[in-house]
Amino acid sequence: MTVPNPQEDASSTPGGAPSARRRATLARKWAYLIGATAYLPYTHKELEEHLRELVDQVIEVIRGRPFEPSGATRVGARLVELRCVGPDSLRRTLEVLGKALARDQPADRVVLALGALTTGYSEAQREMFQQQQKELNRTLLDVEREARRRQLMTQAQFEEIFVGSASGVAVTDLDGGLVRINAALGKTLNRAPADIAGVSLFDLIHPEDAEGLRQAYRELLDGKIARLRIGRRMLAENDETMWVSLTGGVIRDATGKAEQFVTIVDDDTDVNLLQRRLSHQALHDALTGLPNRQFFSTRLEKALRLADPATGITVFHLDLDGFSVVTDGLGPGSGDRLLRSVAAALKLVVQDENAIVARLGGDEFGILIENTERTPDVGTTIRRINQELAEPVYLDENTGVAASASIGVADRPPRDMAPSELLRATDMTLRRAQRNGHRQWQLFDPEQDRRDRHRFSLAASMAGAWELGEIDVVHRPVVRLEDRTTTGVEALLRWNHPAEGVLAHEDCVDLAGRTGLLLPLGEWLLQVACAKVRDEPAAKVLAVGLTADQAADPDLVGTVRQTLGETELSPARLRIGFPARALLSERGEAADNLRVLAEIGVYSEILDFGAAGDVECLGELPVRTVRLARRLVDRQRQEGNRLLLTRSVANLVELAHLAGATVLVDGIHTAEQADWWRHTGADAGLGPYFTT
Repeated sequence: MTVPNPQEDASSTPGGAPSARRRATLARKWAYLIGATAYLPYTHKELEEHLRELVDQVIEVIRGRPFEPSGATRVGARLVELRCVGPDSLRRTLEVLGKALARDQPADRVVLALGALTTGYSEAQREMFQQQQKELNRTLLDVEREARRRQLMTQAQFEEIFVGSASGVAVTDLDGGLVRINAALGKTLNRAPADIAGVSLFDLIHPEDAEGLRQAYRELLDGKIARLRIGRRMLAENDETMWVSLTGGVIRDATGKAEQFVTIVDDDTDVNLLQRRLSHQALHDALTGLPNRQFFSTRLEKALRLADPATGITVFHLDLDGFSVVTDGLGPGSGDRLLRSVAAALKLVVQDENAIVARLGGDEFGILIENTERTPDVGTTIRRINQELAEPVYLDENTGVAASASIGVADRPPRDMAPSELLRATDMTLRRAQRNGHRQWQLFDPEQDRRDRHRFSLAASMAGAWELGEIDVVHRPVVRLEDRTTTGVEALLRWNHPAEGVLAHEDCVDLAGRTGLLLPLGEWLLQVACAKVRDEPAAKVLAVGLTADQAADPDLVGTVRQTLGETELSPARLRIGFPARALLSERGEAADNLRVLAEIGVYSEILDFGAAGDVECLGELPVRTVRLARRLVDRQRQEGNRLLLTRSVANLVELAHLAGATVLVDGIHTAEQADWWRHTGADAGLGPYFTT
């Protein structure tokens, strides 16, 4: 009987079953080695648990009574199920199990068991590969069937589109030879699809466009463009030209090799004509057929850029005189006929020149002449314009109307001048010609233009200056010439401009009249002035002068009533000045306002008295004061005591006194002037002499 050695580990006794600890260690080592041989969908711990079960099964086979090694085949099959099928999975399995089990298990049994494991592993792997191959074949077959189905569907869809498309479709070889065309393209070209043998797509394109189209298809074939989209002229039957849009693509085989082109052809002839018509309408005046302002500006820009430095260009900006008289008196239809007649006349004037005539809007026209050495000078051209416009247009047998125009001219403007700036300059020149009255036309003057622009910028900024408090109301004294006592004050505007300095009342009135600010600014002046003099000695009178537009304002009386009521100023202390020319107006609004103001107790004054034809106003209107015309005062200052001037002024003063009016003189600068006017009979005066 053998006695066990106490130093020997009972877990490693030869012929005995490995302990649980040895089995766990073996499973852990096996999991570590086999886990690195293939991708496994488990964590290391999960793999270790699976392999622990397989270790137990292998040991049971080896120790089985009777010994049956075929039982290990299930272990090999299980490894395949666990996806331990890497290139080294079986080798490392045999190594780790063989070394571990051969130490204490019968070697022959270990070898036979591992051989059975290998057989099971190989058979299971073979079956797995066969199953995968079957699945792969089935998948490939499904893919092939689906590809064939899609190919047939694509062919059917293409055929349906090819046959049923309203657009023309052409299939060509890579050289452009027509392979097929659909019925729509045959109808467009007036050709049967069967009549295209030997015909190239490029044979159907206008000769001037064919080479460009060939180049485009070469770029499409080379992959420089993904898809061709281009407009070209196509030749139908009898070489009739038509505009088409071509959209081309490449048909390639399964390997990507180009085989054919497919081209969609859309007839754009009607669309092209419509676009041209719309473009013409957008750039031309519907009434006269002339180019409009947009077209004129574009042509002007080009002409400025390309102008001959020696001759340059000339721009005429015309505005018809009294056009509203025709439309108001004879109706808008007559005005339209006159505009068409003016358009024809202006085109006739410049028919021998490289010129364009445009309607710039309303009754305004523009003429651009690209001058040559034979082009007439500006004066000659304007005389020809006036002659042509003077020819009457007969609306019926008895009614003939003619036109005249005010003209602003820019002759040989700088080539770097912007078209918009040039049109603005000619328009301002035209307005100056209209204001001058005696001149029908005027040449663009850069220096005058600069001054006008400066003036306009001041006028445009006046509203903001008023709101910011830069404009205020000041008083200047009205002095009795007899004893130099102050009898009243006159209210004036003053603009304390931060850059221009102090702008006087006349400047403020002129600038306000350019922007529509005159009436509200005048109301404000009246309000502020009345409030200022309300608490001064009652003997002082407040004088407020009006412009012609203010004097004819229908709301003037209401404004004065409201101001007197709000400021509590006595009507007798207010004297309103009316320009003489406004009182002589045929419409009579200013005279009516003067009469109503007199009824409520407000004094009235005639401004610029003695200018022309205003003496009759003294007898017809309730006027208390007249202010002599400024030109008479200026003449006296320049000419001194000339006898003729003295007599004419004395007669005018006497007429005013006979009518019961006080005579006021504005513009007295010296004591000598004050004495002269006092001797002439004037009653009171204003001017720098009394304010310094």
